[in-house]
Amino acid sequence: MTKKRILDGIKVLDLTRFFSGPQCTLFLAGLGAEVIKIDDPRVGDPTAFSPPFAGPQGVSFERRSPHDMGIAYLKRARAKKSTTVNLKSTEGKELFMRMARSADVVVENFSAGVADRLGIGYDVLREINPGLVYCSLTGYGSTGPARNLKAYDLMVQAAVGLMSITGHAEAGPTKAGSPLSDAIAGLFAAFGVVAALNYRQRTGHGQSVDVSMADCLLSLILDEPLDCYRELGLAFQQGNRIMRFSPFNAYKSADGWVTLGTASNDDWSTLLDLMGRPDLKDDPDIMSVAWRLSNNATVDELVSTWTATLATSEIEQRLHSAKIPCSAVRTIDDVLACEQTIARNMTVSLWNPLAEAAMNVKAAAFPLRFGHADVGYDTAAPVPGEHTEAVLREMAGVDSVELQRLRERRII
Repeated sequence: MTKKRILDGIKVLDLTRFFSGPQCTLFLAGLGAEVIKIDDPRVGDPTAFSPPFAGPQGVSFERRSPHDMGIAYLKRARAKKSTTVNLKSTEGKELFMRMARSADVVVENFSAGVADRLGIGYDVLREINPGLVYCSLTGYGSTGPARNLKAYDLMVQAAVGLMSITGHAEAGPTKAGSPLSDAIAGLFAAFGVVAALNYRQRTGHGQSVDVSMADCLLSLILDEPLDCYRELGLAFQQGNRIMRFSPFNAYKSADGWVTLGTASNDDWSTLLDLMGRPDLKDDPDIMSVAWRLSNNATVDELVSTWTATLATSEIEQRLHSAKIPCSAVRTIDDVLACEQTIARNMTVSLWNPLAEAAMNVKAAAFPLRFGHADVGYDTAAPVPGEHTEAVLREMAGVDSVELQRLRERRII
């Protein structure tokens, strides 16, 4: 029997571009919402035909065939429908209003104030659809002195302090390797939309959801007591270490790198046995967490002397058997081939609708599992504009004559 989906029947109008907004609506699509992308017919989705590309001849930074499409689009537009409407035109805005009357959710990541200037902000839309959930996703939110600043992930990581605590002091400010603020904000936005839908179900009222990339990232960073580091005599850039545990780092093995950490003295005592150094258990300094935290370099030298003599797989086997957390430092190729990744079905090959073929490019599958509901991206990214006619017929009551006129006037 086919399971129901979490957001079955929920219609989402997706006005987002680039990463943070499309990440939000991708998650909503994975939960079963009908996500309808709305792009400008003159320029379309900026990622659809932007590098890097995937096509019949492989991946490249140049578009080598008419069937090549942007990898970012093929990932972020999965399980969505694609329409085109010129929202800067009077007729296009009126079309959108007709669609919004029967929508459940609108998600946009314009700069602060742009939706209001276009005449499609929350205050306008709630008049025609009081139950609407309206999610705005911006770099710094809709309030505060930074609300009008343009922001990319690099700037947000810098603005909330993540770059000041990442890496090593001698390397200078370092960002995380992936665009975390975009991805995290997209997740928070999806969470906010689902929460608002739950609220609507209980009260009958829709509402706006204001998501700031900076706020979302800061809310995760400040679980660490960073404001206390100076008083504790700690450097802000801890590298791979964490201020509560020692040892806790990445260590060179005989054939690669391995991470390990001990969260208790029992774990540390077990590790000393595995390293052939039970004699150190009689040293009160070595057995003191406070001493080890203050003398991390000494502890790391002790551990790395041991790891350097063994293959990574041997270290993992010994530590896993002893219930001590550890992992090889895997490359992306290693991750894609990992038994755990495969067992969880966490990657899929991208389908290019123009080439009508699977690409040799992997994307992440939907990361949640439910016992009594289906989830996942059940369709590939669409051809841009593929669903314009069907969606406008259903949601805006447009007939064939009006469709033709709208195309001629380049409204769609």
